[in-house]
Amino acid sequence: MQSKPAKTQTHADRPSAGQGDAPQQLSWDDLRIIKTLSDCGNRSIAAEKLGINASTVSRRVAHAEAALGVALFDRRHAGYKLTPEGMELRALSERVELDVVSVARRISGAAHDPQGTLRVATSDSLLLYFLTPIIADFRAEHPSLTIEVLVGNDTLDLARDESDIALRATRRPPESWVGRRLAGIAWAPYGAARQFRRKAPAADRLYELDWVSYAGGLSGLKAAHYLDTRVAPSRIAYRSDSVAAVSAGISAGLGMGYLPCMLGDTMADVVRVGPVVPELQDELWLLTHPDIRGSRRVQAFMRFCAAAVAKQKALIEGRLALHPAKP
Repeated sequence: MQSKPAKTQTHADRPSAGQGDAPQQLSWDDLRIIKTLSDCGNRSIAAEKLGINASTVSRRVAHAEAALGVALFDRRHAGYKLTPEGMELRALSERVELDVVSVARRISGAAHDPQGTLRVATSDSLLLYFLTPIIADFRAEHPSLTIEVLVGNDTLDLARDESDIALRATRRPPESWVGRRLAGIAWAPYGAARQFRRKAPAADRLYELDWVSYAGGLSGLKAAHYLDTRVAPSRIAYRSDSVAAVSAGISAGLGMGYLPCMLGDTMADVVRVGPVVPELQDELWLLTHPDIRGSRRVQAFMRFCAAAVAKQKALIEGRLALHPAKP
């Protein structure tokens, strides 16, 4: 009995999957194989590029065609050539590849670039004229971070989660915090530039002139005590619990006053009217809580801030008077 010739499977005869089943049966590997095979047109070369064997290439292409119910390639003597349906799938594979690369890059970048909110506690004078430019440079390098600054002269409690980092002028940092001393802070007397730019007051008459000083939470500053023991109460024309406010009072001509050189020497409208006073020296500390010292954002800022401060030690320590008054 003559056997019937085997039926050749045509495009219309291929098994079809349910409309909602095909996407679940395709994987990124399928798309990658289809794209590579379409680029090479040769099963063996595609297999070599993919690091798999040629039979796996054939099997995965057949699996994709069965899942979709369409032919993706025309098999010719010259090699594999995409059908119109295969071209659509190749375009899909290119879009997926771009998405995979993009997401991987973002995830990889997030692993190295700190994210979230970094809360920094400091005083008004340190923030306005000194720390803000440092924060701006740091933020340019770490755009995924948001910086929140808490300003106050009272000590903020890092342990209560009020802030992550503190930049403080103090000689006695809290024992419960960890960090490093960045520099010594020099203090000197300053006056309004419009009054003293051309000539500083005579040293023997310095304390006979009007002064501004500190009050409230800053009344314990060495500068306040130093003035109180040298200047008559009637000569203290203005007091404030803010170093920035005292600097503004000096600039406005209310009187002379003692300022940290890192503040006074950066202000164009005030000028030094005397030498640095060693008795008033303070220290600049960068601090955090032991529980969060390993945080990427904390480590990144502490490294950056310490390096930035190191470049400005001459200013902080009073060795860089930008606008000294002439004697």
